[in-house]
Amino acid sequence: MELLVSPSSLEEAKLSLSADIVDVKRPAEGSLGANFPWVIRSIKAVAGGKPISAAIGDFPPKPGTAALSAYGAACAGADYVKIGLYFSDFDDARLVIRSVVQAVKPEFPEKTVVIAAYSDYERLGTISPFDMAVIAAEEGADVSMVDTGIKDGKSTFEFMDEALLTSFTRENRRLGMKTALAGSLVFADLPHLKKINPDIIGVRGMVCGGDRSGVINPDLVEKAMSIIRS
Repeated sequence: MELLVSPSSLEEAKLSLSADIVDVKRPAEGSLGANFPWVIRSIKAVAGGKPISAAIGDFPPKPGTAALSAYGAACAGADYVKIGLYFSDFDDARLVIRSVVQAVKPEFPEKTVVIAAYSDYERLGTISPFDMAVIAAEEGADVSMVDTGIKDGKSTFEFMDEALLTSFTRENRRLGMKTALAGSLVFADLPHLKKINPDIIGVRGMVCGGDRSGVINPDLVEKAMSIIRS
């Protein structure tokens, strides 16, 4: 299990380098808010070879915009390109996922495409993680992710319990994809996450002292890494 930490700036990224993956996002623009390409490039330059992830947004069904955003993130240096599906229609989901995969993979086959749905999909009216995962696998994505769409302090565990998240993780493996779990996770969730054993867990608020609008604390990044590795 790898730890992905989401800084919002170059300064925060420098505080996150003990994590396995540095994830570039802009929290002011949403759960998976996109940051600027020059921020991705600057963080890539200081990461010392550590994998860089970049969120490109919580997307409506706009496949062309999603494809161009994904290609831009890949060109800026992101090793992981991550998009959230902020809508419900299955056909739209297929077209957006296919467009993102086709934007990234032909030119950058070594890069990883991450498709995210939301644990709180019922209150959002968006596609469920399980339905997303099937389509993502069929369209050639690499990682199936769960996050929370509304950042109101409610954790993914309030919408999908340990058993359901375990089932999601196992289903992704059966489909040939990795699993990433995120969404207002706290330190008390880490023992449960270790039992679920996803490939990646994504955090921000946890390592900002509980407030995702705060600043990343490198000691908390080290603490999370220590618990995961124990």
